[in-house]
Amino acid sequence: MKKIFLLLALYAFALSAMYAQDDAKDKPVAYKYRIYLADKANSPYSINQPEAFLSKRAIERRSRYNIKIDQYDLPVSPAYLECLRNMGLKIHNFSKWQNTVVVETTSKDKITEVCKLPFVRGARLVWIDPQKQPKDASNRKDKIRNKRDTLESYYGHSAHQVQMLSLNKLHEQGYHGENMLIGVLDGGFYNADLITGVNQQNILGTRNFVNPGAEVFDTDSHGTMVLSCMAANVPYSMVGTAPEAQYYLIQTEDGLSEQLVEEDNYCAGVEYADSLGCDIVTASLGYYKFDHAEMSHKYKELDGLTAINSREASMAASRGILLLNSAGNEGDDYWKKIGFPADARNILAVGAVNSDSINTTFSSIGYSADHRIKPDAMAMGGNVSLLNTRGNASNADGTSFSCPIMAGAVACLWQAHRELTPTEIIDAVHKAGHYATEPNEVYGYGIPNLWKAHIDLSASK
Repeated sequence: MKKIFLLLALYAFALSAMYAQDDAKDKPVAYKYRIYLADKANSPYSINQPEAFLSKRAIERRSRYNIKIDQYDLPVSPAYLECLRNMGLKIHNFSKWQNTVVVETTSKDKITEVCKLPFVRGARLVWIDPQKQPKDASNRKDKIRNKRDTLESYYGHSAHQVQMLSLNKLHEQGYHGENMLIGVLDGGFYNADLITGVNQQNILGTRNFVNPGAEVFDTDSHGTMVLSCMAANVPYSMVGTAPEAQYYLIQTEDGLSEQLVEEDNYCAGVEYADSLGCDIVTASLGYYKFDHAEMSHKYKELDGLTAINSREASMAASRGILLLNSAGNEGDDYWKKIGFPADARNILAVGAVNSDSINTTFSSIGYSADHRIKPDAMAMGGNVSLLNTRGNASNADGTSFSCPIMAGAVACLWQAHRELTPTEIIDAVHKAGHYATEPNEVYGYGIPNLWKAHIDLSASK
C-alpha cells in the first residue's frame, strides 16, 4: 500500500511540475524600460517647500554646506507617473536627479506609445525577466550561532585593517562615528537583524528597491558582511571602523540576474539615502558586463558622465553626501579596469590591498577614460575579517570590503571636521595617501593615514 501511495505521490508531483513548466511557457515575458522624462512640469512640489520631499536632516545637511535646493531635488512629476500607470505600466522606481522612471510591462508596443508622449525624451530596455525565483529564507533563526572569542587586541580580528589607516588614533580621541548616518547599498542583508555583534539600535531602517516591499534580511549574505566591516562592535573579538555610526540598509542589487536596471536601482537607493539625510553612502557594487550583451558597457564610457549610476554618484557631493564605491574585482580578469560607478567624479573609489599593503591582484585599476586618478584610495581587501551570516568571525576577499572599511573610517574623520564639505574630505584623504605625491593607476593616492589627515585639517583651521 505504501508503494502505491508513493507512486501516486510521485505521479502527482510529475504532473504538477509538468503543468508548472507549461504555465511558465505560457506566461508572457516581462520587461523593464527606463523612460527619460523631458521636464518636471505639472508638479505640486516646490523648491520653496522642501519639507514635502526631504527630511529635516537632509535639509539641515544642505544648509550646513550652503547648498541650495534646486530643480534636481524636485521629485519626478506625479502627473507623469499617473499617466504611465493609466497606460497599464507598473512603476518599478524612479530617479529625480536623472528625471527617469523605470516601468514594467509585458507589451513592447506600449513603450512605442510611451515614446510618443510629449513629456518623454526616449526609452531604453534595462531588464528582461529571467524567470527565476529567490531562495526560501525560512527558519533564519536556526542558522544563527553568534560565537565569540577573546583576543589580546581591543579590535580583535579586525585590528590590522583598522590600524592600517591609523584610525585607532581617531577612535582614541572619541571619534567612533557617533551622529554620522551611513546609507549602505548592497544586494541584501541576510540575518543582519539577528547578529548580536552589530548593535541593532544603530540600524535605523531598510528599503528594498529590487523587490519593493520585500524584506532585506531574507536574501544575500554580501550586505551583511559589508555592514560588519563598519558596524561590528564586540571588543576583543571584532570592532569595525565606525561602530557607533547609524545605518540605513538599502537593497539595490538583484542576485537573480545581472542587468542594467540595477544601475537604476542604485540611483533610487542613493536618492533615498539623500532624502533621509545620510551623510555617507557606501556601495560595494559595480557594473560593466550584463547578461544581455546590448546592455554592457565599453571602456570609453568610464568618464563619470555616461552611465546613469556614474552620473548619479557624481552628483552626490553637490547634495552634501560623501559617496564611496568599491573599485571592482576585475584586476585579474579580462576587463581589468574599475567598474561603474567607480569612475564617478567627487567620490572615493576604493581599491584593495593585502595585509602587507601591496595591492591584491584582483583589485581593479584605473585610470578613468578621461585620465582622472582612479582608484582614489586603498584599504585592506585581502583576507578581511568580518562577521558572517551566523554572526561568527570569518574572512573574505574583495574591494567589497575595503570600501566599507574606508567608509567607516572616513565617517570618523568627517565627524571630527563636520564643517568641511564632502569634496574637502575627499581632498584630505587624497593628500594623506602614501602615494599622494605620485598617484598611479594601481594604488591611486594610496593608503591614507587618517590620523595625519586629522592633524593636517586641525592645523589648517
